[in-house]
Amino acid sequence: MYMTPKSGLLLAGSCITAIAAVGSVFELTSGQPDFGTQNTAIILALSIPLTIIFFLAAVKDTKANIK
Repeated sequence: MYMTPKSGLLLAGSCITAIAAVGSVFELTSGQPDFGTQNTAIILALSIPLTIIFFLAAVKDTKANIK
């Protein structure tokens, strides 16, 4: 197995931020976001790049541990 605790945490972070992005899209399209339109849009704007960053970092860490 090549996964380390670091890559596992990065992958978990990627999953959490991806869920936040999807939830934000649903909230914004519903018309009445619970946290307000501006806050929900900020969450969406931050979660998309964080998802990509966490995922790529997890893949990079896993590849670095392949022997």
